[in-house]
Amino acid sequence: MRTDLTVILTTLTLYFALTVSPGPNFALVSRLAISGSRRAALGASVGIASASIIYAVISMTGLAVLLREIGWFASCVQLVGGCYLIYLGLSAWIGAGKTTARAKLVGAQNGWYGLRTGFFVDLLNPKGIAFFVGLYAAVIPPETAFWAKAVIVAGGFSIEAIWYGLVAMLLSTPAARATYVRLGRWIERLIGTLLVGFGLRLIYDRS
Repeated sequence: MRTDLTVILTTLTLYFALTVSPGPNFALVSRLAISGSRRAALGASVGIASASIIYAVISMTGLAVLLREIGWFASCVQLVGGCYLIYLGLSAWIGAGKTTARAKLVGAQNGWYGLRTGFFVDLLNPKGIAFFVGLYAAVIPPETAFWAKAVIVAGGFSIEAIWYGLVAMLLSTPAARATYVRLGRWIERLIGTLLVGFGLRLIYDRS
């Protein structure tokens, strides 16, 4: 029992540290939130967390190692994921010159749009497989009890949903919106550049 509790605490502490580090998930939630679409940003938070459950289960069942061995599959996933991020980034750039219209367009997106966008952004990032395989292999012994693994999966979902939910709430405040109205063009271009950069990096790093 004590060993399992230590594994849970260690895993979730590392999970939190890696979750709060900037990446495409943060860029996506930030863009949706600051442009006025709180529902879409919160939906994206749930979508990102949901995709992490899939990777966690895959890792715990040992399937992630198999997927990494299928080179063409991992390469295709990475290519598609990179192209999707580039598409999102270019979309931000294209609309950046019309800040007011862009704010209305993005702000009109609903929670379902955010959920599926966040889900696919996280799912199509093959770095997630490497993250889970590396983390779980390092800190979760094979003999860890099933209930402890279930707690880790639920805890990982909660960490991502709560963290990105807080980001969504913070960046959709009136003060953040006022900043977007003044600097929306440059904010869109900055976030768009980050998304394109993440996408190009995925494509460049294909195995």
